[in-house]
Amino acid sequence: RLPVPKLEDTIRRYLNAQKPLLNDDQFRKTEELAHRFEKGIGRELHEQLVAQDNQNKHTSYITGPWFDMYLKAREPVVLNFNPFTCFNPDPKSEYNDQLIRATNMIVSALRFMKTFRAGYLEPEVFHLNPKKSDTEIFKKIIRFVPPSLSWFGAYMVNAYPLDMSQYFRLFNSTRLPKLNRDELYTEEKAKHLLVLRNGNFYVFDVIDRDGNILKPSEIQAHLKYILSDNSPAPAFPLGYLSSENRDTWALLRKNLLDNGNEAALQKVDSAVFCLSLDDFPIKDFLHLSHTMLHGDGVNRWFDKSFNLIITKDGTAGLNFEHSWGDGVAVVRFQNEVFKDSTKAPAISPQSQPASVDSSRAVQKLDFKLNDALKAGITKAKQKFDASVEALSLNLIQFHEGGKDFLKQKKVSPDAVAQLAFQMAFLRQYNQTVATYESCSTAAFKHGRTEAIRPASIHTKKCSEAFVREPSKHSTEELQKLIDECSKYHSRLTKEAAMGQGFDRHLFGLRCLALSKGIALPDFYEDQAYAQLNHNIISTSTLASPALQLGGFGPVVSDGFGVAYQVHDDWIGCNISSYPTRNGKEFLQCIYKSLEDIFNVLKGKK
Repeated sequence: RLPVPKLEDTIRRYLNAQKPLLNDDQFRKTEELAHRFEKGIGRELHEQLVAQDNQNKHTSYITGPWFDMYLKAREPVVLNFNPFTCFNPDPKSEYNDQLIRATNMIVSALRFMKTFRAGYLEPEVFHLNPKKSDTEIFKKIIRFVPPSLSWFGAYMVNAYPLDMSQYFRLFNSTRLPKLNRDELYTEEKAKHLLVLRNGNFYVFDVIDRDGNILKPSEIQAHLKYILSDNSPAPAFPLGYLSSENRDTWALLRKNLLDNGNEAALQKVDSAVFCLSLDDFPIKDFLHLSHTMLHGDGVNRWFDKSFNLIITKDGTAGLNFEHSWGDGVAVVRFQNEVFKDSTKAPAISPQSQPASVDSSRAVQKLDFKLNDALKAGITKAKQKFDASVEALSLNLIQFHEGGKDFLKQKKVSPDAVAQLAFQMAFLRQYNQTVATYESCSTAAFKHGRTEAIRPASIHTKKCSEAFVREPSKHSTEELQKLIDECSKYHSRLTKEAAMGQGFDRHLFGLRCLALSKGIALPDFYEDQAYAQLNHNIISTSTLASPALQLGGFGPVVSDGFGVAYQVHDDWIGCNISSYPTRNGKEFLQCIYKSLEDIFNVLKGKK
């Protein structure tokens, strides 16, 4: 179970994270408020939280508050919450044809779904020592240990089974807009796929009456039929509504239901997933990022658990709704789909579509729109276009080294990437700001994520040495500063992964106070608390052989969304920002910072 940290540890960690962001007077005030909270109302709330947690052993203390945080948020899901991840191309180039890849990926996704639902999907296990635990003999032995003890057996060899409770929401699921708080809806009996092309909605069954996957050649035939449909885009594309403010969308949805669209919406909501077929090829990585993160708003249904997006040249990616689950579940799904669709593809470039009557099997959904709905769609389009217009994306690839070199130098690759972000911001804006790195707590029952706070007194000291006074320090001194950052960052990462961060604990206490109608403690009214939770640099990393790129929007209007990957011999960064920040310059500063760090580690200056 996810532990509730000790209150004194949480306060100590919180103050450590505040230190680099505040001057001495500000810090003294925050420290005083924190200690008063720890001895007074905070202690009472903490004891209540622990008691509540002990009464709810089936879940974790963060589950309720975290679902609420996502589902009560009224901002549009697109750009604010939905991230994207993009598959690598199929190694066999002739398989990167839109029709072939879409067919193969659908079949592989359905194989994954059926394997999962039958209880045969291999458990997700984090192996700290793979030589000992990721072996056939370990799997054979552990199979015969009763479930109540098997996790303990795994711990003995440093293998950590991860929580898989989110996986069921991958399929037949959607987020329904409701006033004040949305709802997650799942209908596992539905057998059809939703396909969007040119803003038109199509559905066809992909699972037959006996629960088997439709023949791949039939799926291919139905997709071919959809790809050859010359219907123009609708004058009022419904997809825009899923990009609206959630309350606005909730009212418009009620209007849709009242206007005779219940059956059509039910098809959309219950579909296995949404396949978006785009009619253009990808120009470059920048175009790819824009396509997967937001697209044109016409050919997406942002509320589905995920949209599998496949462009004209067979480039594939996922845009996923974030309330139901985190990157761990989505990446496992993508890894399996990539592996299966490339190693055991259902169809080949020589395969012929089945001769079936697709005009009967494929249903094009028709929506009845009144004037209020048409006006609502027009307004949603204007807002969507304005948001996208304001967004900048910038990418770099740093090819002077990566994970292999950094490990050889005994420094943490993740710590180096995070240090480069701190240095870059200091170089560009001359300050240290609230920074957030997401860390999975899936090692625990119903764990979600914890925050790592990469901005520390160590990164601040090291950044200042590199940026403000490089000539005053020898290479050895700079290497020592990097090493200190690395050790501290590794400690923070380990603590966060073990549920020993401070963010979720303080968030849980705050939610508890609000739910009990207690006046919000002074601690939470502190300007410094608000500032720490205004994450100007929001970062997330995913490493996978199946993925080439990922990204997300900034979490605050004056922030950067930093998606990064540290590969064996290079480092990639994909950065989003709005007009108040210059993402291009920030990336140049990151590049310069990485160069400086690598030079110092190589013994040059």
